[in-house]
Amino acid sequence: MSMIGEYARLTATELDRAVREPEWAEKFVDELIEAEPDEGAEASEARCHDTDKAWHALDFLLRRIQFPVDIVHGEEEIRGAEDWGYGPPRYLTPERVRGAAEALAATTSDSLVTGITSADLARANIYPSIIWERGESLDYVISHYKALVPFFQAAARDGEAMLVWLD
Repeated sequence: MSMIGEYARLTATELDRAVREPEWAEKFVDELIEAEPDEGAEASEARCHDTDKAWHALDFLLRRIQFPVDIVHGEEEIRGAEDWGYGPPRYLTPERVRGAAEALAATTSDSLVTGITSADLARANIYPSIIWERGESLDYVISHYKALVPFFQAAARDGEAMLVWLD
């Protein structure tokens, strides 16, 4: 079973309801995911996004540079929410999404991986460890980072919050 980093953009009103009614949030996000085009919308238009299995490497790289917002795990817990795969969802307020988008815009993918190799990720036991142990390039992580940037920028532009979870 894979662990996939998942995101959903929510309006402030939707976030308020999700926090008050966690069961509604799960159903609503399922509907958002179902409504996404099969081909995948442009990151700036999509309401949902995933970082596949790159989430853990992204977390490692962002923590290494002391990124100011936890965009991989979210910062606030939705209390009373069921497990959405590997724990309950967490969220970022519109203000934190805006801060994340600004920090993402200032962080190039090159600066994110400078000085890091797949061997470093293997030594840190970063999921999925098998690909780092094989010495695969960091292009996989970089491509997911580059897709996450416009997703956050669009959410910030629209004043949205973000739900974050591992599935």
